[in-house]
Order: sequence, then structure tokens, then C-alpha cells
Amino acid sequence: MDYVLGIDLGTSYFKLGLFNKEGELCGLGRVYVSKDVGDGSRREVPIDRFWKLLRQGLQDACQQAQILPNRIKAVSYSSQANSFVLLDKNKNPLTPIILWCDNRAEGGGNIQDIFHHENFLEKSGLGIECSHQFCVSKLLWFQQHLPDIWSQAAYVMTISDYFTYSLTGQTAGDAGTASLLGLLNIHTMEWQKHIIDVSNIQFSNPLLPGTVAGRISKKGATLLGLKTNIPFVVGSLDHHIAGIGAGLGYIANMSESTGTVLACLKLATEFAPKKNICTGTGLRRDHYYQLTFDENGAGALEWYQKNYAPEYSVNELGQLAKDVEIGSEGLIAKPNAQKYPELEGFINKSSVHQHAHFIRAILESTAVSLVKLVQHLSGSILSKRIVATGGGAKNDLWLQIKSDLLGVEFITTKTQEPACLGAAMFASLSTGWYPDLQTVTQQWVKISKSFQPIPDNQTKYVEWYKKMKLVE
Repeated sequence: MDYVLGIDLGTSYFKLGLFNKEGELCGLGRVYVSKDVGDGSRREVPIDRFWKLLRQGLQDACQQAQILPNRIKAVSYSSQANSFVLLDKNKNPLTPIILWCDNRAEGGGNIQDIFHHENFLEKSGLGIECSHQFCVSKLLWFQQHLPDIWSQAAYVMTISDYFTYSLTGQTAGDAGTASLLGLLNIHTMEWQKHIIDVSNIQFSNPLLPGTVAGRISKKGATLLGLKTNIPFVVGSLDHHIAGIGAGLGYIANMSESTGTVLACLKLATEFAPKKNICTGTGLRRDHYYQLTFDENGAGALEWYQKNYAPEYSVNELGQLAKDVEIGSEGLIAKPNAQKYPELEGFINKSSVHQHAHFIRAILESTAVSLVKLVQHLSGSILSKRIVATGGGAKNDLWLQIKSDLLGVEFITTKTQEPACLGAAMFASLSTGWYPDLQTVTQQWVKISKSFQPIPDNQTKYVEWYKKMKLVE
């Protein structure tokens, strides 16, 4: 039996999934991404560690599937955005991989100005303000603080660009992650180097997601442990690929992910850039994804469990919260409650409130943030169905709360690793197993659960939501 490999280049974990022709996950390697932090502001992954982790993940996946790597017929990925590496003129790395969450450029001046160029939104589609965690902010930091390294730099490659180059020898990447750099004109696929002074720097050629960039070279085969000459397909942004792996465009036209951050993504056939929304390149030149996000994700839930209820697992706390009435008996969690001292992120605390109340309040707070994202992304026409990805998709109570608050159906699918599956779907097309993405989606993506809004809950939440808005 033959397999395809879908790789999720995540921030916390690299995941490598082996899928057979029926779309079954036969082996999964999951390796924690340990980072160098330096003075505390850095988030770096040394190049040798990057490949060591990926090789370990592939070895674990193959061992679980009980196969040798020579059974793998194609590879693709999903990727984080704004993580990058600087390379010299010979394309040798000058730096570790610098992750998007690296904070070295914090306080580096009014970097938002670089995003105020004429027609910036119309060309780039990037509707959010630049922060110190953007790649461009760190490129400016290198210019100012490490000019010796910057003077040697000839290439900037995102983590997925570097992955593509290393495995194939092609200076190429995907336009899906490139769209979030803020330097790409997504209509012409040309780099706007005038936005910052990078005239002497080369960027990778942005390809449409799902495009075969090349084949695994001899060097690439050695780096990862694959056989040579199999197709390598560029992927896209992790939220985009995870949505595809969960049936985005087939089961629903919108996906949400409740993880470290709260994200909502919608497919679009018209370019309509908007403030606070990132518009990126889709699978065709006339297709796009629209992404918006909020920091009020699963962080508060994990923080509360760790600091106040370590005797329970997160799942056990979720079970306790099922017995709490809508509104958590008056307890309200502020967005990102974990960022306040002790329990000051909660309003109306009293002696009646136990662990279950605090957990339900956190779930309701995040659901409110999602309502705002969905409404902003949907405009006047609210999506009737949303497919859930991310860790929050495993929490039935959370999904029911979201459904009740929004008044729309939430769907989960059978796969536990939608980002790996979405990447593997791209890889499968390059093998000739399926003629197009729609066909492989119909074959591989299966609905697991449906959460319909409960009328009585909706009525209660309408009144509760009015009170919530008064305390925000």
C-alpha cells in the first residue's frame, strides 16, 4: 500500500501524518518544538534542530504505520506565517528559524507606518496593523541591530519557503502564507520591496497553494529521510489548510479554530479587502481566503486548569461545566482572563462559584469573541454552517454554546488532524489518485457530529448577551 505525507509546521508541535488512498491516518508523528529564548524575548529554532525534529516525526509516523519511508509517494504541508530565516548569497542559513512569536522587535518604533503606503490594503489584502511579531518588523530590527548579518543576507525565506527549497532545490513557496507578510501584491504576485528597504533581498517565488514545486532532491531526501524524485506540493497557511482538511468549501464555507488564538476563515470568490481581516491567495487566482482572529482563545482555559484546578484534566472540567446553567450564575469572564492578576479577570465572583462556573464562564467568553469574528467576516449574510477545527473542536459543550449564541450549525469531522489531512489531500492529487480537490474531499472528509442551535438556549443567550455587552 502507498501513502502520502501531510506535515503541519506548527508553532508548538510539528505533526507528520501518513495517509493511505482511502484518507485513513495510518501513522502520526508529533514532536514538540523546543525553542531557544535567549534573553527571554527570542523564539528561535536552530536549523539542525528543525531537521532533527522533522526526521524524528517521520520516523515515529512510519513506525506507527509499520512502513518504510519508500512507500511515501508525495509530500505537502500546512504552515505558520511570518516565521523566517535569513540566508546568504549561496542560500546557506545565516540565522536560526525565527518564529512569528519572537518578541525581539518589541518597542522598535512606529512600525505601523510601513503599512500606510498608498493602496496598501488594495494590493496586499492585509487589513490588520503591523505588530512587532511580523517578519518585516524583525527585518528592520536586523538592519538596525545586527548590520553585519544583514549585510550578508541575500534571501529571506519563510519557514515553508525554506522547507520547500531544502527538499527540492527550488526557490519557491506558497502564496497563502506569503500573503501575510504584507509585502506581496496578491494580484500580480510581485513583491513590493519599496515598503521597506529590502531592494537587495530576494524572496521566494509565490506559487498557488496545491502547486507542485518540484521533486524531492537527493539532498532533500537525506535531510528528511524520504526517497528521491517524489512530488513536493506547496501548501498554505495552517488555518487555510486545516479548513480544507475539515471540508471547507464542501461541508461549509467558513471554518473556526479555537486554539492558542481564536481564528475564523472564510472562502471568497471576490476580492473585498476590509479592515481587521487578512485576505490571502486561494487555490486559484480569482479565489481568496479571508481570515480574522482574536487572542481570546483557549489560553484562559489552560491557565485556569493549571493554576486553580490541577487535580482535574481540561476534559474533566468541561464535563463539570455541563451542569452549570447558561450565564454561569452571573459569573463573567473578561476576554483573556489569564492576563489579569489571579482571578481579577472575572466579574461578579461569589462564594457560590466553583470550578465548573469559572470554566463555563471562560467558554462563554470565547464564544462571544467568536460571534464578533463571524459577524465581521460574514457581513449581512451570516453563514448557516461552520466547520470547527483546532483543539476546541473536541469540546462538545463549547461547540453547543457557540451554536446557541450564533444561531448556526457547527460541524466537526472525523479527522483529529485536519491540517495534516488537508496537506495530504494536496499531496494525493500529485500522485494521480484523484482528479481534483472536490473528489478527494468527498472521499476523505466525513462528518462526525452536528451541533444545532437549541431554541430555548438561544432565547436565554439573547438576554445574557445584552448583559455581557454592558460590562465589556
